[in-house]
Amino acid sequence: MLDSIGFLRRRISLWLAATILAAGWSAPLLAADVPTAAPVYTMSPVGWVRKAGSKTFIEIEPRYQTALLGVDQLKSIWVLYWFDRNDSPEKRAVLQVHPRGDADSPLRGVFATRSPLRPNLIAVSQVKLLAVRGNIIEIDAIDAFADTPVLDLKP
Repeated sequence: MLDSIGFLRRRISLWLAATILAAGWSAPLLAADVPTAAPVYTMSPVGWVRKAGSKTFIEIEPRYQTALLGVDQLKSIWVLYWFDRNDSPEKRAVLQVHPRGDADSPLRGVFATRSPLRPNLIAVSQVKLLAVRGNIIEIDAIDAFADTPVLDLKP
C-alpha cells in the first residue's frame, strides 16, 4: 500500500510540474539567455508641422487637444519630431559624420552632433510660443519641413 501511495505522489508531482510549465511559468532568465534581437516600438504623431507664408504652426490631432491645457502659459516648448523625409536603411546606418558636412572637420559620432543622419530619426527643437488657438500652436519657427510628423511636446 505504501508503494502505491509513493507512486501516486510521484505521478501527482509530475502532473503538477507539467501543468505549471504548460501554463507558461518558466525559471528566471539569465542575461545570457535573453535574445539579442531589438524590440519593435511603434509611435503615432500627435500632430504636424504646418507652414503658411511666413507663419509656422503645430497642428495637434484633435484627440490630443485636451493635452494642451496650460501650454498657452509657456514662453517656449521643445518639439520632438520625426525626420520622415530622411528615412532609409542606408541613412540610418551612418554612425559617423563630419560636423555640419565640413570635410575639414574631424569625424564624430552622430550622438555628438546635430546631424539628421541617425539610427532613430528623432529631432528636437526649442521654439518660441506665439499663440495657442484650439488645437493650433503658433510658433516663431522650426527647422522642419511642412507636414513633418510631431511626436511630442515638452515644456
